Amino acid sequence: MRFFTGLHQPSDARHFDGAFVSVNRLRTRKAPMAVGDWIMDSGAFTEISRHGGYRHDVSSYAAEIRRWAANGSGKLLAAAAQDYMCEPFIVQITGLSVAEHQRLTIERYDALRAEDTAGVYILPVLQGFEPADYVRHVEAYGDRLAHGAWVGVGSVCKRNGSPDQVAAVLMAIKGARPDLLLHGFGLKTTALAHPFVRSMLHSADSMAWSFAARKQGRNANDWREAVQWTNAIESRPVQYMLNLEARS
Repeated sequence: MRFFTGLHQPSDARHFDGAFVSVNRLRTRKAPMAVGDWIMDSGAFTEISRHGGYRHDVSSYAAEIRRWAANGSGKLLAAAAQDYMCEPFIVQITGLSVAEHQRLTIERYDALRAEDTAGVYILPVLQGFEPADYVRHVEAYGDRLAHGAWVGVGSVCKRNGSPDQVAAVLMAIKGARPDLLLHGFGLKTTALAHPFVRSMLHSADSMAWSFAARKQGRNANDWREAVQWTNAIESRPVQYMLNLEARS
């Protein structure tokens, strides 16, 4: 599993091999960004949870993707589509159903694919809440999802305290399409350190380092906190498996 560290400040991306940066942090930035490999986030959680919808249309987002694809430093591996999360509190904010959020997610994906995005891969997002919802969303995408497609899995970040629930969602998707390469959005320590969850993921991102630092009275905006946390997450599952082997 490849990990992309979520960052508050684009200027901190230079310290990471894989970074996850929101377009909302880039819209007003004029200076280039020193970065390695990275993924652009659509800012979906902020947009839907705070504003009930996207303030910027698909064409505006595509323009940002084109602008940052030519950043000149590192490689923009993908830009996440403008999805609609399906957690109950989000659905309550919009007043729509899970099925409607799934439909809007695909509509936004189709619209973004129709734009000029300078060849940057548009990461489709699977949405739902119950595992069966995600299977239905896979079916709704149909042949949009090519064999072996890299696909984001949304609406799992609020279930990080129970990695078994995250695993159930991933297993349902894999049961329907075992070929898909899954990206876990916003996973936290408990889920990322769970070997079975990690085994089903191709990639993941997280800003849980910031929450952990703030909770423990440290600087929640310090990139050094992010480095330390990322290193711990990347080493923990390996150590877990070594411990299992030592006991066997």
